[in-house]
This record gives sequence, C-alpha cells and structure tokens, in this order.
Amino acid sequence: MKNRRGRDHRQDAGATQERIFLLSPAYAGGRRAQMILSERAQFELAKKLRSEQGATIAEVFTFLSGLYFRGKIAYANAFASLNNGACGVFVITPTRGLIDARSIIRHSDLREFAAVNIDADDPRYRKPLEKSVRFLARKLPVDCDIVLLGSIATGKYVDVFLKHFSDRLRFPADFVGRGDMSRGGLMLRCAADRTELRYISVAGAVLNGKRPPKLAPRRYPKGWPSS
Repeated sequence: MKNRRGRDHRQDAGATQERIFLLSPAYAGGRRAQMILSERAQFELAKKLRSEQGATIAEVFTFLSGLYFRGKIAYANAFASLNNGACGVFVITPTRGLIDARSIIRHSDLREFAAVNIDADDPRYRKPLEKSVRFLARKLPVDCDIVLLGSIATGKYVDVFLKHFSDRLRFPADFVGRGDMSRGGLMLRCAADRTELRYISVAGAVLNGKRPPKLAPRRYPKGWPSS
C-alpha cells in the first residue's frame, strides 16, 4: 500500500516509516472495574494498583477489557516506530486525553476514570482529549502515520482525531466486518508472527463489510504478551 506521498506503508528505502498507535479505551465502569477497585481484592494486579507502586494503564485496561485490549497493546508495542525513540503507543482515557501506554496509574486514577463516560458532549472527557491531540499533532513528524486501533464508527474520538490528524489517521483494513474479540485475536497473532496489517485512511472508509472467516484457535505462552 502506498501512502499519500507514494511511499509504501511499511517503509522507505533504507528507513523505517515512523508510526504511532492510538488505542481505544477499556470501560472503567463495569463489573471487572468493580472487582479490581474493591478494597477486599487480593489478586496481584489489584494489590499493585492500591500500592504506591501502581500499575501501567496497559496492565489495568488489559484486565478490564480482556482479549481486545491485550491484542491492541501487543500489536502496538510490536509495530510502533519513532526514530527519536519516543513513545509510540497512546491510550484514550475518560478524563486525561491521550496518555502514554506505559503511564503508571493507581486506585484513585481508575476511580476517576470510572466516574466519567466516554461522551463527546462531556467537557470532562472532550477538553483533555482535544488538548492532548493538538499537542501530539504539533509534536509528531509531518510524515508520521497515525494508526487507530479501535472503532472508526464512533465520533466520540474519531471526530477529534480527524480534525487534527486529517489523512494521516489510518486503521487496519482487516478490522472491517470483525467484532472486538476477532480483532483482538487477529492482532495477537500478528504481533506473535511479526506480520503487520495493511492500513487504510479513516476518512471516507467503509464502516461495515462482509464478516471474514473465523480465526483458527491458537495457544500463547502464559503471560504473553508483556504489557
């Protein structure tokens, strides 16, 4: 696939195409969030979240969302690339806009997320997102690809991204027609196989398509991937 300047979507001759990933959020107000926020919870991640040490947002959102977020973080970590070595993976949050997937959060942070819905009409969500996206748009190299790993059918964040990133905003073509679980499984195996998906522009994209065949089952080592 060629990008708007005629380059292959993977690389220029002798140089890696710079690319970052934007990950849609996990729901922080559901049953699994209640589990990890319980003061009585004794599993390792819950205790870690309550401690001064905290846990990465990637760890916590993987617990909240399961396979889908696990696939997103594994895939993004495998294929993000910035020549200056800066962070290439960002997570949408309900109250803090886009943050580095390696960011440490604690009990109080997750409670904050749980109190605010992802709603474009809520300034508690919209204003931090707008601010972080504007900052990122100014900071990134002009030819850096920006790949959304999430639904493109919602204006909750896509509208903000398109406003600032325009035709640089892309998503995996193989997402069309797949549900969240199928997308998660697809990204996990692509990360394991080091096989990058093909990306297409979000602007003008077809939102619905024929459902692809189910993925064949595959086992992964316990604890893989590390977030």
